[in-house]
Amino acid sequence: MKYVRLSLSMAPEVRHPMHQFVVDHEGYDASYLLRGNEVGDDVQTLLFHVDGHPPDPYRAALDATDHVVEYAISTCPDETFYLYVRDRPSDTGGELVEALTTAGLVVVSPIAYRSDGTMDLTLVGPGGTVQRAVEAVPDGVGVDVREVGEYDSSRFESAAALTDRQFAAVTAAVGCGYYDDPRAGTTADVADRLDCAPGTAAEHLRKAEARVMTRLVDEDAGPASARNP
Repeated sequence: MKYVRLSLSMAPEVRHPMHQFVVDHEGYDASYLLRGNEVGDDVQTLLFHVDGHPPDPYRAALDATDHVVEYAISTCPDETFYLYVRDRPSDTGGELVEALTTAGLVVVSPIAYRSDGTMDLTLVGPGGTVQRAVEAVPDGVGVDVREVGEYDSSRFESAAALTDRQFAAVTAAVGCGYYDDPRAGTTADVADRLDCAPGTAAEHLRKAEARVMTRLVDEDAGPASARNP
């Protein structure tokens, strides 16, 4: 079973208004589609994790677009928030989902709607995935194949727990030896690679570690007797 990572691009006029909001406003790095269910013929129910702050301008944009039927926001302490939304997809978005479904490909969550206007997604399927994925994308959507390989769910699930900034911090930390034993790199080295202050780098690492460890415990926890016979 193979996977392919695609980065898709489309013109602002056909992009979903809330993705365009992320593009147009500073402080919003990406929104991540975590789960989705179709309700009726033209309304979908979605759960997003939005890496951005503050939430109030985002709420105002949700109120202003006729794509949104209903929504609710739950804020997080790390300047991100979760968004539940019942939404009418854009024409291009609907065509894209239909095309990928017809091609027999599975979309692996999350789908990232980034501030540079691209949409990153991972598709899983049998041999020939790459060609089918590229052929399935509707006209007017740019396609950049980023990565192809054998599918391993644990790799994607770990990365999905982090925001882009946290993943970049962890990548920099691994690269400079921050997690080596003995430790070869410092938070200052991580900060140099991220072009930020050492305190900011340390905060990104702390939040990334907290997210991964919490997810590990939540998903792998079992009865104490089973773990300590």
